[in-house]
Amino acid sequence: MTDTRPVDPSHTTAGPVRVALFGATGRMGRSLIRAIHDSTEFELVGALASADSPALGQDAGDVAGLNRRFGTHVTADRESALERAEVVLDFTLPLAALGNVAACRERGAALVMGTTGLTPEAHAALEAAAARIAVLEAPNTSLGINLLALLVERAAAALPAEYDIEILDAHHRYKVDAPSGTALRLGEAAAAGRGSELRTLAAEHRSGAVGARREGSIGFAVIRGGDIVGEHTVLYAGPGERLELTHRAHDRMTFAYGALRAADWLRGRAAGQYTMADVLGLS
Repeated sequence: MTDTRPVDPSHTTAGPVRVALFGATGRMGRSLIRAIHDSTEFELVGALASADSPALGQDAGDVAGLNRRFGTHVTADRESALERAEVVLDFTLPLAALGNVAACRERGAALVMGTTGLTPEAHAALEAAAARIAVLEAPNTSLGINLLALLVERAAAALPAEYDIEILDAHHRYKVDAPSGTALRLGEAAAAGRGSELRTLAAEHRSGAVGARREGSIGFAVIRGGDIVGEHTVLYAGPGERLELTHRAHDRMTFAYGALRAADWLRGRAAGQYTMADVLGLS
């Protein structure tokens, strides 16, 4: 499929993609540093962490446990981290999102927002920023997950409402939001397939005597434990049969490589809101 989404002619796309990483010391941040190390197509020009991070001042290579120095040191100063960036990869915390979006908008840097659990205010800020910069919100940067979302929508459209939809979400014990951003994205895809919105169909608060299931509703089951990287199953339970669509991530680097692919695609793109489906040519 030919990519027809607009590219801003005022931006150059020559040379490595200059990337600033917000959340450089987190699990995903360290994976992204290693992914950049493995590639010649990206240059790490900024690494942001919180003001109380013990890694402040360290070289990004040391943070990721690499036998390499990038010459880019971890800082808590957004402006410093953004100084040379074409694209920002944000994998921080929801509380930092508003400030991060505002800084990218002011600087004119494209933004891949990978942080999940965003507030309505943060979503509104992303929408407003998209009038000036290219914004790609990606609750999950795995290529397989984003293909799964398309399959989930098509399956929901094909099966009648008597097929109950359950989304199973399993992650490591340290994940703080539930359901995960990916599980909610899959729920949105299922709801779209049924011609509705997740907020209308979501089955919530199912603890205790909540009564029989509402036909057409979409439920969520959450597991948090151990070192599970990420597993999602969308289950369609109908009369006499059950269909399951499953994605299992075995290595966090899967998400890092997908995020870099998104950054490469977003560089030089005209202002607007984009998704991983655009990156894959599925929109």
